[in-house]
Amino acid sequence: MIKLSSLSSLRGELTVPGDKSISHRSVMLGAIAEGDTTIHGFLSSEDCLATIDCFRKMGVSIEEACVPAERADGEERMETVLTVHGNGLRSLKDPGVTLNAMNSGTTVRLMSGILAGQSFVSQITGDDSLRSRPMGRIIKPLGLMGVMCATAAGSEKLPITIFGGQVQPVRYESPIASAQVKSCVLLAGLYADGPTFYTEPALSRNHTELMLGSFGANLKVKKKPGESAVTTILYPGTILTGQDIRVPGDISSAAYFLAAGLLVPDSCIRLKGVGINETRDGILRVIRAMGGNLVTENVRMEGREAVADIAVRTSRLKGTVIGGSLIPTLIDEIPIIAVMAAAADGTTVIRDAAELKVKETNRLEEIVTDLRLMGIGVEETDDGMIIHGGTLTGARIDPKGDHRLAMAFSVAGLAARGTTTITDERCVRISYPDFYDDLLSLS
Repeated sequence: MIKLSSLSSLRGELTVPGDKSISHRSVMLGAIAEGDTTIHGFLSSEDCLATIDCFRKMGVSIEEACVPAERADGEERMETVLTVHGNGLRSLKDPGVTLNAMNSGTTVRLMSGILAGQSFVSQITGDDSLRSRPMGRIIKPLGLMGVMCATAAGSEKLPITIFGGQVQPVRYESPIASAQVKSCVLLAGLYADGPTFYTEPALSRNHTELMLGSFGANLKVKKKPGESAVTTILYPGTILTGQDIRVPGDISSAAYFLAAGLLVPDSCIRLKGVGINETRDGILRVIRAMGGNLVTENVRMEGREAVADIAVRTSRLKGTVIGGSLIPTLIDEIPIIAVMAAAADGTTVIRDAAELKVKETNRLEEIVTDLRLMGIGVEETDDGMIIHGGTLTGARIDPKGDHRLAMAFSVAGLAARGTTTITDERCVRISYPDFYDDLLSLS
């Protein structure tokens, strides 16, 4: 349990931890590449550690070292550097036990694509939260690729058993823009005997495609002019080769400090080395649309990922409309965007976000509940919410094990009147173990 009260100012520079999505993918691709992959700035959160554990159980040697890291705020912090010793696409070994993805949807869905092409039968489970999340969205395309997946009768929930072996090429049109589903199908496509075509209604985060290209995979991305749908074509038969990867700062983690800098009076925060991949930068576009004082500096490329330093100052925000193709670029940031909307002038409409119903919690429902507890007028819709900006007041918030809710409403507590209590702050370890220490360093 942690209690937070309004602050008079937040100031300083901060280096947020490595991107969670990229950390997962670097381990997975390193495990099935030939040769060593070195990963700098790996995120040692519970989710990413679950990925390491699963691949170690399948015989992959992964060495971990902690070295001093350069930090913008001058504070000492150790950086995790991994060396993944890969032995090729089909080198994984039967773990002989059920693999446990813990709370990580990324782990189970992406790993399922890799397991589809192995020569053994595997089973994956997770914690209570993950076992409640839908797996039919990967079971269907894998089935079309000739891969049999079994769950408890009619459940399409974990635990899932994957009968690895021969993978057939597929032309799959996904009804949702989901990077996890896309990555599962593309990774399975590495083992197919022909090209895999994956079409999604809008471009979801593309870290898998960028990293596959870096490792030597042959793939193309096509989009017809004037249309939002995107098709990725993966051609199998190439050898993946180990790489040297530097993981940029996670924009999803940076989002909490961007919001805090905008909402807390007399604040100025600068975040160093944040990934600004165009499929992830929706939060920046929303801040600008809301009138936030935000500047990106020192924009550069690290590998195939765009990176920048980002500065924000206290701003008077205004309501906006968020929906359509913007949603996949900020799906994980909607809780903190809702907090910004709660403190803004006017009304904010969030739509096309039904995907939030099947995250660690039903985030749509929980955001609405928690905003109401903090005195904000909000209406839940089928695929989003309508938030009427007002004055946040302190409340007791139960994030129900959802790390993004815990961090978003912690920021709300800094801008609210009175005291806000987060009843289970430990869940932030899922993605940002040092979140509260970093927040304290700016106050």
